[in-house]
Amino acid sequence: MASLSNEYSEKEVIYMRILSLTKDNKGMQEEAARLLLTGFANSWNEWGECLEEVEESLQEDRISRVAVDENGKVIGWIGGVSNYGGNVWDLHPLVVHKDYQGQGIGKALVADFKSCVREKGGRTIFLGTDDEDNGTTLFGEDLYPNVLGNLQQIKNRNQHPFAFYEKVGFSVVGVLPDANGFGKPDIFMAKRVAAK
Repeated sequence: MASLSNEYSEKEVIYMRILSLTKDNKGMQEEAARLLLTGFANSWNEWGECLEEVEESLQEDRISRVAVDENGKVIGWIGGVSNYGGNVWDLHPLVVHKDYQGQGIGKALVADFKSCVREKGGRTIFLGTDDEDNGTTLFGEDLYPNVLGNLQQIKNRNQHPFAFYEKVGFSVVGVLPDANGFGKPDIFMAKRVAAK
């Protein structure tokens, strides 16, 4: 997910609706791909890769939803794929256009995704949120040998998305040290969506 705005509480909430991204709507697919290109510059920096990621999200075993404004412009996109026999859904990606961040769009997309996962019989949503740019106190650190002890001390430094996910009910459940190079971990988060 792209960085959250400092002014999220001061912005006006806008009109939007959430709908499924479909194979026949090439325009919306391209808009979602553009969101990846601008919102995840570290991960996706080629147009073809972004389009491929969007196209893969349209397979039957996946969820792909977009938030659109009153003019039908894609302002947010969330996707996910089923794992563990449908019990766990990997939320990937979540991105909101930078001009619309802090207005509840990401929160609404996560709530919608949660409903979709429940409808498909899923029990848990899982995600990884990389720290490649000093977003948390884990960045730049050698987390070994006390990985879990270091993880317990995690703090947000620079509006890292893990804080957003905590606000919408996710818990930090693990970390993969050095996933993106030394001192650049992937932080794992999960949320139960079905009753016990």
